[in-house]
Amino acid sequence: MLSVIVPVYNVEKYLKRCVESILAQTERDLEIILVDDGSTDASGKMCDEYAEKYGRVKVIHKENGGLTSAWIAGAKASKGDYLGFVDSDDWIDMDMYKRMYKKARDYNADMVLCGLVKEFENEKRKKTYLTDRLTKSFYDEKSIRKEIVPVFLCDGGFDSRAIPASRAMKLYRRDIIMNNIKYCNDEVSIGEDLVITFASFIDTKSIYAIHDYYPYHYWINESSLTGKHDRHYLDKLIVLRNQLMKINEAKSIYDYSEQITNDFLFLTLMCIKEEIHKNKEDKPKQVIQRVREICENEYVKEALEEYNMPKLMLAGKLFVFMMKHKMYGLCYWAVKLVFR
Repeated sequence: MLSVIVPVYNVEKYLKRCVESILAQTERDLEIILVDDGSTDASGKMCDEYAEKYGRVKVIHKENGGLTSAWIAGAKASKGDYLGFVDSDDWIDMDMYKRMYKKARDYNADMVLCGLVKEFENEKRKKTYLTDRLTKSFYDEKSIRKEIVPVFLCDGGFDSRAIPASRAMKLYRRDIIMNNIKYCNDEVSIGEDLVITFASFIDTKSIYAIHDYYPYHYWINESSLTGKHDRHYLDKLIVLRNQLMKINEAKSIYDYSEQITNDFLFLTLMCIKEEIHKNKEDKPKQVIQRVREICENEYVKEALEEYNMPKLMLAGKLFVFMMKHKMYGLCYWAVKLVFR
């Protein structure tokens, strides 16, 4: 059996679409766990109605604790040998879990991967390869260590994780998730999924990647794309970086510290872009000062000294050069005019 866990918080507008896509799965050996994370709208009531109508739907009501606490509660209550996760504003194709579960059993895989379709409100659709850096379908322990481990977080360029962090579009062997929940930290508020995926991957001995298959529909609310300016973005990235380093040290199977540093530097560049594009409160001079503060943070300075990315494109090399050599005004205008 497999368990599908859906964290739910104030999604009454989208919950029906999500849950009914899971109920429609052609794989019948499946339980659905809806975790109501203290919703204040009708979401909790809708969950109860599904549980009353369908015997394989289980509902957990809990105080609001955030996304990570919700899926962890669902994982602990699950009975399946494998766990899948669907966010409550997304939906899936009806054959998704039948196909993934079959691969898991046929290959005794610890993790099964597929791709997704980004769904926009204006009907734009964009397929995304979850597995575009994986050249094969099945990886045993030997090939994982040889081909994926050295590039798991970074293959030598920016934005180059071999396996994206998201819990969605994956099936995990339940035991591996449960053994690594202890590494999930409530203080991590950016990259929560990366923590569990990273920790679980280190224990994974077999992976099956289903290429050219996009059954997961990731809903993008375009009204929220611009988002709010977060003055604590870098602080949150540092918490994530430190948690990954702790996992790396605790597992001590392979030294991922260089990859973690490279990935952190890439995320710092994203932080600078966010600061420049979303900071509407401050004047350009003040924003440039914020860029200075980011670049002169001790963790960022360390990353600028220690990173190793031989595949970095020219634009990335130039931006890192400007960060390292305190050309903060140029960083500002480069983002405004070039790195959009």
